[in-house]
This record gives sequence, C-alpha cells and structure tokens, in this order.
Amino acid sequence: MAVVDSGFVGHAHALRLALTDPRFDACAVTGAFAVQAGARAALEKAAQLPPDGEGPYADRLAAAVEAAGTVVRRPELGTLVAAVPSGEADRAEALAAVAAVDDEAVRLRTAVKSRDGFFTTFFISPYSRYIARWCARRGLTPNQVTTASLLTALIAAGCAATGERWGYVTAGVLLLVSFVLDCTDGQLARYSLQYSTLGAWLDATFDRAKEYSFYAGLALGAARGGDDVWALALGSMILMTCRHVVDFSFNEANLDATAVGKSVTGSPTAALSTRLDSVGWTVWVRRMIILPIGERWAMIAVLTAATTPRIVFYALLIGCAFGALYTTAGRVLRSVTRKAERTDRAAQALADLADSGPLAGLVASHPLRTLRLPFAVLGAAVMVGAACYEPYGSLVVVFAALLYVLLSGDAVGTPPRGPLDWLLPPLFRAAEYTTVLVLAVKADVPGALPAAFGLVAAVAYHHYDTVYRIRGGSGAPPRWLVRTTGGHEGRVLLTAALAAVVAREAFPVALTALAVFVALVVLVESIRFWVSAGAPAVHDEGEPA
Repeated sequence: MAVVDSGFVGHAHALRLALTDPRFDACAVTGAFAVQAGARAALEKAAQLPPDGEGPYADRLAAAVEAAGTVVRRPELGTLVAAVPSGEADRAEALAAVAAVDDEAVRLRTAVKSRDGFFTTFFISPYSRYIARWCARRGLTPNQVTTASLLTALIAAGCAATGERWGYVTAGVLLLVSFVLDCTDGQLARYSLQYSTLGAWLDATFDRAKEYSFYAGLALGAARGGDDVWALALGSMILMTCRHVVDFSFNEANLDATAVGKSVTGSPTAALSTRLDSVGWTVWVRRMIILPIGERWAMIAVLTAATTPRIVFYALLIGCAFGALYTTAGRVLRSVTRKAERTDRAAQALADLADSGPLAGLVASHPLRTLRLPFAVLGAAVMVGAACYEPYGSLVVVFAALLYVLLSGDAVGTPPRGPLDWLLPPLFRAAEYTTVLVLAVKADVPGALPAAFGLVAAVAYHHYDTVYRIRGGSGAPPRWLVRTTGGHEGRVLLTAALAAVVAREAFPVALTALAVFVALVVLVESIRFWVSAGAPAVHDEGEPA
C-alpha cells in the first residue's frame, strides 16, 4: 500500500525507490510512503490516529509507523529530488531542481555496485548497465538473465571438455560472456528494483556452480589430451572455497562487534588500511591482488584460450593462494591487535559455520577446556599429515581421523569467542576437503579424483548454503540435515574408514555414492527452504566475490 502527497514534486526514480522496492517492509521519501504486507497492520493503526501535525500526511504516517516500532527504510536519493513544496516559489524551485538532474542517468549509475573490482568497474560495467536497461525495457527479469549466465558458463565448460584448441578458445569467450551476464543480472535488479529472495539465492549459488563446473570442464578436456589435472582442479576448488569461508567467518565474527561498545577498527592494521584507502591507486591494487571474481574469470578465460588447462590451474593456485594469504594475514593481525568482544549472535554464527555433526557434539558435551584453536590445528595437521604420509588403506589414518573428531569436537565445546576463533570454520573446511583430495590421490585408480571432486562440490554447496542462510538472518540449516550428512568430522572419519576397508578399485564408487547422498539431501532441503515464504533476502551489494 502506498500514500503519495498530491503536491509531490520529484523524480520518478525517487518514487520507485520509495514505493516499489520489495526488500523492505516500509520505505519512505519526502511526500511518499509505502508498506509491504509485513507492515500493513502498522500502517492501518497509524491511519486511525487523528490527522494532526505539520508536514505532508505521508511523512506523518511514516513517522507514526516508525514510532510504533517498524523500521522504515529511507533510501539515499543523492541528486534525485523528492519534495512537497509549500508554495508556488518553492514549487518552482523544486521543478527547476528536477529539471537539472537527469533521472535516467542517475538510475543507470546506481545500477552499478558502489564498490567492485577493477576489471568489472572499467571493462564490464561501462556497457553492461546498458544491457541491463535493454533487458528491463523488454520485460526480462534478473532471474532469467542469471539463468542465461549459468547456461552460457555450462556451454563454456562443455567446450573446454572437448580438449580441442577451438573448444578452449570458444570456452574462454563464452566464460567472459557469462560474466557480463552475471554483472547484468544484478544491475537489472537495481535498475528496475526487481529484487527477490529466489533471485538472490540463484545469484549467490550459480557463481560457484559456474566456476566449479568450468574447472571440471577443463579437467575433462585435459584428460582427453592425455594430461590428468583433476588433482589441480580439486585443489583450486578447495582453495577457493576455503578462502570464501575465511571471508564469511571473519565478517560474521565482527559484524556486530561495535554493539558491545568496543571499536573494531582501533588497531594499527586497520589504521594502515584506512590510510591506504585514501590513496586512489592503492585501492585498486589491493582489490586486484586478491583476485576477485572479475579478475579471476578474466584470467581463466584468457589462459584457457591461449594456454593449457594445467597452466590455468597453476595460475589459479598461485594467484588465489597469494590472495588468501594476504587477506588472512591482515585479518589475523587485526584480530590480535584490536579490542573487540564476540557477541552471542557472532558466537552462534561461528558455531553454525563449523558444521559440527553428532560425533563432535558428543565430545563437545564433555569439553576438556583445552587450548581450542591450537588443538584444533593439531587435529587437522595430524589428519592431513597421516593421509599424506601413510599408505592407502592404513589404519593409522583412521586413528588420526578419530583424534581429529576428539580435538575438533572439543574446539566447539564452548562458544567460540576468542579473537582468532573465526579461523575454526575455514580450518575444518581445509582439513575435510584436503583429506578427501589426498586419499583420492593415494588410491591412484581411475575415477577416484573425479569422484572426490564431486564429493567436495556437494559438501561445499552445503557450506555455501549455510553461509547465505546465516547472512539472511534465518540461522543455520536444521540440525537434522547436519546430523544426516555427518558433520565435517563424521565425513572425515567415514572417508578414512572407506579407504581402509574398501578395495582401491571400489573407492571411487564409494566416494561417488557418498557424494550423491550428500548432494540429494542438501539440495532437496536447500531448494525447499529458498523457495519458501520464510526465506531471507540475501544481496551482495558492494562485495566483490
């Protein structure tokens, strides 16, 4: 429902921002106020109040709704005009202000993220915003563009899987086209204010599906040419996923640290970062060296067309490893030098991101109160080390997995409130994924590494799904799902046990069965949740993935 003052003077896009943005229950600009279903009752109560007071009636309604406890979104208009003139002179001034600003130019400019990577900002957005406008004028939706981007990337992966030079060149071109469409869907949503929960979920998950499918396509193409790079492909996916979990975990741990009354920026590292951000060129260099999605996809596309899959993966591993070390080191320094406390919400988010299953829960119910992070690091190191140095099928690896269960379970026995406890989720991800990779390599039989790739992809989807649920404020997936999939420690123990009791030739089949089981359980529950009415809206505004 919307209320607009009859004397309103302003830009059409100012009204769009106030009246048609579905992400907020209540939204207002001067002279215009609108509510979604969630705030309808609050509006009805406000409308029953006596029509006293000064100013436009829409503004008074918005103030009354806000005073009653409903959050009213007031979008920043910048140069856009929204006013209710009190006289002819004011009206003439407002009309002149409207005429002085190109509404469409503002709409196009704000369709682009305010903070993005160098490649996206200077090589994609200057024209993709016009593609977004073209789509809007033809009635296309962001979800349709998102789906087109996915299909284009899958075709690119198929071309790469041919193992022919023409296929690699075509794959590189199509991957860039897919990225242009990937930028266009968000710009279309912002241009036309066509936000949706389903669209946010599709955009968040399809990026990973596109990239990891392309890795698989490159590995298949290389295999056709006699070069087995599945280990490099899986290693790239592991590194990328762990890097993202570091980002998510650190951000969730510090999202509301100021709520406890202490600064999260009062550290020498943060002060240096602020000073560097004041110098324009350093901002772009710092964004580029972490290899965000734009730079990463551009590098993959060019190297795919010009070189070989092995070189593509070497470049990915080196570049992403450097970016991960750079960002993680800075966050560790910030965490140990600043004074900030974890809130209950942050501690719960970290515990949910840990993805601890029933075995860890059993251990956590009787915690040893150990040095949580050091002992968790020890457990992960012993697990990965045993997998690396013991022969395939060794029972030592199973005992190492049992130790990992004990130490990782003890690590989550108390709420993770320590300054570095945000490292626990990425540590568990690295331990689980790397164990699967190493055991598949040690099996040394055809199909083991592709099966391991599928298993890690299925589990990684579950972890990304957990992140976006937490980001949306709806909490982690249901406990039954975590228990059914075993938690990270249960899957590590099961994989180690399978390697010990299953013949080498049957190990790929066992990994494939586990991958299919995890994928089916996770996907069914994830799709059910994200298409339900209670799903949160998740938007990555200004965050280069």
